[in-house]
Amino acid sequence: MQVGMITTQPSESPLMVFSGRGNPELSAKIADHLGLPLGGVNIQTFADGEIYCNYEDSIRGSDVFIVQPTCRPVNENLMELLIMTQAARLASARRITAVVPWYGYSRQDKKSQPREPITAKLVADLLATAGVDRVLTMDLHAGQLQGFFNVPCDHMTAVPMLADYFCFKGAEDIVMVAPDAGGVKTAKRCADRLGASLAILSKLRPAHNVSRVLGVIGEVEGKTAIMVDDIIDTAGTLCNGAEVLMENGAKEVYAAATHPVLSDPAYERVAESPIKELVVTDTIPLRSGKDHTKIVVLSTAQILADTIKNVYLHESVSDLFQGENQLF
Repeated sequence: MQVGMITTQPSESPLMVFSGRGNPELSAKIADHLGLPLGGVNIQTFADGEIYCNYEDSIRGSDVFIVQPTCRPVNENLMELLIMTQAARLASARRITAVVPWYGYSRQDKKSQPREPITAKLVADLLATAGVDRVLTMDLHAGQLQGFFNVPCDHMTAVPMLADYFCFKGAEDIVMVAPDAGGVKTAKRCADRLGASLAILSKLRPAHNVSRVLGVIGEVEGKTAIMVDDIIDTAGTLCNGAEVLMENGAKEVYAAATHPVLSDPAYERVAESPIKELVVTDTIPLRSGKDHTKIVVLSTAQILADTIKNVYLHESVSDLFQGENQLF
């Protein structure tokens, strides 16, 4: 039989894609790339704050993919994903894959001091308990997070797409800048892809969401500096880093990240900073009413749609890393 643009054998379960309320625009793009309509699901929030979910069509025996980043409001979107998963399990879906482009709580992945939780592991356990058979996500804060799941976890990346944007833009004499020692690996991947040099910002982090850039390790004078990271939250490191790079003679400064968390006052900081352009993806929707003037958004829909297709057809997901990611 024919399911959208994907040909399956008669014995296979139908592919169905559903969206939570976390990022319906991305979900619609994913479904469009797959040649499928989004499945109908009624999600409501009752007066007391409780979330209700009801699938509008039969999903019995189906291969269900639920697209829901656990972004702001984090706890509501996470709870919504859990409820949608259990509803699908009780409705006899054959397999349930949680497509979580942004995995909330991913930065709480270890005990930095006594009596702290490891919340990233707790969330992984909650997803498994709710009935998820597989998780599909993008650019986890630490690759080791895959080991927190007791179900298969497909970890995709937008880094090649971000790097290629600057290649197609025609940027020259580039130096890729890691915001800290932990980001060197990502910056090095971009540098290798663009044939660029590498620099590292030296910084202190005295408290959560607080950072101070001390200097630059590497040569940036006269170069186009591109800071790259997996997450931009309050944008303190990014904007402070841009100022330090300009003080050290950078010709111009760009920034790129997969996940635009952009908590207050990030939008204002970016708008007022020396950063010429901030390139992010649509794993998290930009907040309305904020200044988006300097922000360019690339879509991850093609990457996620291709991964969903390969998972559904039992084909290799790693093969997708061999090709060129599309920008839009």
